[in-house]
Amino acid sequence: MNRALTLHDLVLAGIAVAAGLLLAFLSRTVLRWLGKHAERTRWSGDDVIVGALRSVVPWAAIAGGAAAAAAVLPLTRTVQHHTDQFLEVWLILVVTVSAARVIAGLVQSVTQSRSGVAGSATIFVNITRVLVLAIGFLVVLQTLGVSIAPLLTALGVGGLAVALALQDTLANLFAGIHILASKTVQPGDYIRLSSGEEGYVVDINWRQTTVRQLSNNLVVIPNGQLARTNMTNYTRPEQQLTILVQVGVSYDSDLDHVERVTHEVIAETMTGITGAVADHEPAIRFHTFGDSRIGFTVILGVGEFSDQYRIKHEFIKSLHRRYREEGVHIPSPTRTVALQQGAVVIPQQRGAEEPAPAVAE
Repeated sequence: MNRALTLHDLVLAGIAVAAGLLLAFLSRTVLRWLGKHAERTRWSGDDVIVGALRSVVPWAAIAGGAAAAAAVLPLTRTVQHHTDQFLEVWLILVVTVSAARVIAGLVQSVTQSRSGVAGSATIFVNITRVLVLAIGFLVVLQTLGVSIAPLLTALGVGGLAVALALQDTLANLFAGIHILASKTVQPGDYIRLSSGEEGYVVDINWRQTTVRQLSNNLVVIPNGQLARTNMTNYTRPEQQLTILVQVGVSYDSDLDHVERVTHEVIAETMTGITGAVADHEPAIRFHTFGDSRIGFTVILGVGEFSDQYRIKHEFIKSLHRRYREEGVHIPSPTRTVALQQGAVVIPQQRGAEEPAPAVAE
């Protein structure tokens, strides 16, 4: 200590600390007010930024007040150096943690806005957070006077050994990055694998992809396996898709009348069900002379994959009711057995409307 500590020094130090605390309180109040306004906007990035500033600004104000107090006190060079170094490290850590929160939050906001149905690609979020924290840690070491060159060399040599020991983990990591970068699969997509698993992609993290089935069960698939398997993505290149409904009518039906009635049912159904694409041009295509019916396909447009079940349900009910009102028969195949001399049994298919063959005496 170069000189004796006086009451004047203590008063100035107290004023500096009190000013830092007051500034921290005022900044937190102002940022809380800004946070309420940020919640009203459609962009979620401003919520992340304001939330991070609420952490870094008050602590920075307190650190500034403490630094001002240390500057007015008659401290020795060693104590002053350690005090400044401590405050600097403290401020770097606060800024690093806040920056990691902001950048990770913005990355998550971008992935959610581009992914569709409430998806989140945590692989990019985690990688971003780790990189920012690692940079902040190296800056702290440099501030404390620790040379980071030997540390980086040791990490390079050790990283080779870790890479050999974690081949499967790294393979899944880079497979997940490749999947997201190529945009073949994104969170929110509905996929079906060649092995039979299907559902909405909930998350793609550093090791695995989580798929939520329509039964609300979760299927966990390693990224490497997902990258190698055959897969159908029902969300890309566009979310809307067409579904096929197979129908059959009896041979004595007026096909023009059947087509007209079916179009009317389609128009009524597609305009009254959530998820149906009303402006999609439906199609009816007769294609088969069956054993007991003439088969045709009805092509409908739906908004997304899971909507097809509700639309098929309502369409089949409406079509069946309307066919009964119009006298259009939907035959059900039956099996009859004809007994002939010699006890020879000859089964044959016929429609419900066809007469039964006579039984030989």
